[in-house]
Amino acid sequence: MLIRDTKSMNKKVNKFRVENDSMGDVKIPSDALYGPQTQRAVDNFLISDLVMPREFISSILHVKIAAAKANYKLGLIDKKICETIVRSAEFLQKSYVDENFPIDVFQTGSGTSTNMNVNEVISNISKKKFKIKLHPNDHVNMSQSSNDVIPSAINHCAYSIANTKLLPSLVLLSKEIDSKSKKLRNVVKTGRTHLMDAMPITFEQELSGWKSQVDDNISSLKNTLLRLKRLTIGGTAVGTGINAHKLFTKEFLVALNKNSKLKYIDKKNKFEGSSSQDDVVLYSANLRAIAISLIKISNDLRWMNSGPGAGISDITLKALQPGSSIMPGKVNPVIPESALMACYQVVGNDTTIMLCGQSGNFQLNVALPVIAYNIVQSSNIISNTAISLSKKCIRDFEVNKETIKTSLNSNPILVTALNRIIGYEKGAYIAKKAYKLGLPIIEVALKETNLSEKELKKLLDPLLLTKGGIK
Repeated sequence: MLIRDTKSMNKKVNKFRVENDSMGDVKIPSDALYGPQTQRAVDNFLISDLVMPREFISSILHVKIAAAKANYKLGLIDKKICETIVRSAEFLQKSYVDENFPIDVFQTGSGTSTNMNVNEVISNISKKKFKIKLHPNDHVNMSQSSNDVIPSAINHCAYSIANTKLLPSLVLLSKEIDSKSKKLRNVVKTGRTHLMDAMPITFEQELSGWKSQVDDNISSLKNTLLRLKRLTIGGTAVGTGINAHKLFTKEFLVALNKNSKLKYIDKKNKFEGSSSQDDVVLYSANLRAIAISLIKISNDLRWMNSGPGAGISDITLKALQPGSSIMPGKVNPVIPESALMACYQVVGNDTTIMLCGQSGNFQLNVALPVIAYNIVQSSNIISNTAISLSKKCIRDFEVNKETIKTSLNSNPILVTALNRIIGYEKGAYIAKKAYKLGLPIIEVALKETNLSEKELKKLLDPLLLTKGGIK
């Protein structure tokens, strides 16, 4: 995610050039590749140090490339102009320079400033590098409006990140959990409800719950992506397609999908496409659900790792760095803690996106730049968090077998297995007595019931108890 370098932006500029737009003359730094509309936005929107993400700008460039090819195919521009737009946009994708795209995230709600920023930079690249003069509106923005470019770029960007980064990271997490669970198939531990001792469970069973959470999230995400892949391009200003050829969308998608494994499709109702952001709101809700799942997994890891002497200490996470500036030898669960904070950010971003989704007034949503910024950030955060948990936590944690054995042997809740034989009230009496005396449940049960030691060992076998049913 990019932040604006305010120091470099505020440095004294000695040389300027003067350009004009429909509102008049504008003074621009002489070496800037952007034009007057970008400069006006830079001057007007002094809100934060946040700028639009590179991934999002790249998606707009993809839109410009496909639009140029579509316009050429439909006979609206000549080959030279088409090739120049394409070459200029491709050059920008390969040689990305932050200073070319300086506009604050908190700008005009349509993202018009960012769209024109890209148009102007393409035009100036074409002039300086390829010696071809292009007009940012008449050529680069032909058959387009910010009102369909920006929503299409948001969907394009989110869909791309989800497929190339997010889904693979979640699949990796699922595989790592599954691999770890199989290695711990018959390792029994104390189950816990309300953070209190409960009936035994195997590590495989516990981790299978984590895997199921991740797998369900993957399934939900795939369903949402069926909506996210739809682009509203061709709707132009208000959804009617004014100033765009009737075949523009078709040719645009052919050009966009030609060299891509990701196949974008047409959003049939262009009025919905520019006026609402329901697809992205739903996608963000998916990201929030994934974040909540990762919070659960991270907290379980933290609790199981707690100690080592005065905590649960079921597992030991891999030591990655010193944990204290004052307490020697202390090692903290830094990866789960990092994951928690990252996921909290995603939940907060989702709230922002939800509120932005409500900003669809008549024919246009007017919170598009903030939606774009937050959806890219959330997608990347979830992806990286899943990878971090997979490679630096799940893969390498060790089970403290002696600790969990001791905990199991001293767990009076095992008496639950005797309910069918001795009844709940008798079981409660035995459990309380075992707690009070600090004795294994089998010792107290031998004295308080008519069951033999052999019967009790069979009935209270922790591994058998993990299999459920009636013993």
